[in-house]
Amino acid sequence: MQEKLTKRENKKIQSKKSIIEAATKLFIEKGMAETSIADIMKEAKLGLGTFYNYFESKETLLKELLNQIAKQIKESFMAISQTSADYTKILETVILETANLLDKNRFVLPLFIKAADKSAQPKDMEHNNKTAPLFKNVFYGIIKKGQENNEFRDDIPAEIITEMFHSIFQAAAFSSLEIPFCENVDYKVKLIIDGLQKK
Repeated sequence: MQEKLTKRENKKIQSKKSIIEAATKLFIEKGMAETSIADIMKEAKLGLGTFYNYFESKETLLKELLNQIAKQIKESFMAISQTSADYTKILETVILETANLLDKNRFVLPLFIKAADKSAQPKDMEHNNKTAPLFKNVFYGIIKKGQENNEFRDDIPAEIITEMFHSIFQAAAFSSLEIPFCENVDYKVKLIIDGLQKK
């Protein structure tokens, strides 16, 4: 019985993964608006009804994709934290890694930007929207540690600085300059970090 349950669970995990991978491929190729649930399930080679075993709509699927990106960012932060205690370097690396992932998955940008409307305080964000990705939590944690480590100025609340970094992505996404998204973010990060560091 246990073996059958394990096989069933593995099949569920694989089906969900197939749906997410198919959606990601089609969202990149066609855009979210032009991709139907039927398109996704055809690409995933699964029945249409199977979609609703895992997601209520394309929007809930999009949130899942964004949360997966947030998880990758958190893992990136954990990895670099093991090798460096330089919070300036850590912050810049994590912000640019976020930009790179968002650039590769541009269809999640509207949802990411919408999250900027929430409070920068991690506990508030979790309370108000349990499905919101935890990008800000990672940024906030790095900035707070940098302040405690005397690398970053502490006359400005960490929450305000967190909001500022989160807004970089929105500014770069809507920029009219002919500068690639990641390069645009990089320039802005360098400018803000220069003003953030203690002189």
